[in-house]
Amino acid sequence: MSPLRRHIRQLVDWRAAIIAGLVAGVVLLALEMLFTARAVGSPWIFVRMVAAVALGPKVLAPPATFSPGILAVALLIHLPLSIAFACVIAFVLHRWGLLVGIVGGALLGLALYWINFGTVFNLVPWFAPMKGWETMLAHVAFGAVAGGTYEMLEVERFVVETDVKKPVEKRF
Repeated sequence: MSPLRRHIRQLVDWRAAIIAGLVAGVVLLALEMLFTARAVGSPWIFVRMVAAVALGPKVLAPPATFSPGILAVALLIHLPLSIAFACVIAFVLHRWGLLVGIVGGALLGLALYWINFGTVFNLVPWFAPMKGWETMLAHVAFGAVAGGTYEMLEVERFVVETDVKKPVEKRF
């Protein structure tokens, strides 16, 4: 009979990851709206940029005012993406605690910024003016908030996995 090996594996708390994505998504949206308001005078330009992914660039035409329908479309795009990215952050960082959640999340947020502006936003050229330190900072904040919120909400659960150790074959 072969000896058994036991491994303890920590599970990802997906509920905490989803909530962290919603919180971080709202923070990112608020920061981007603040930065666009400061840069061009209207916070609704960023919301319209996000909504234009689904509705087309026609929603970018002036005036850049509040529209509940455009806000709803922007949220239907932005929040699921925020949840998905927060789930990735949670999956990568769930084993190490609050400090690593915040710092590691910030680094993953920075990576997300580079991925977005290096690839994805080439498909939606109206995001090009958003490339810069403010949007980078917003993505870093997103990651830090997602990682930190996840770690604060996480209910740690573990599973014990038992493997039968394979017998060692002796060759003579």
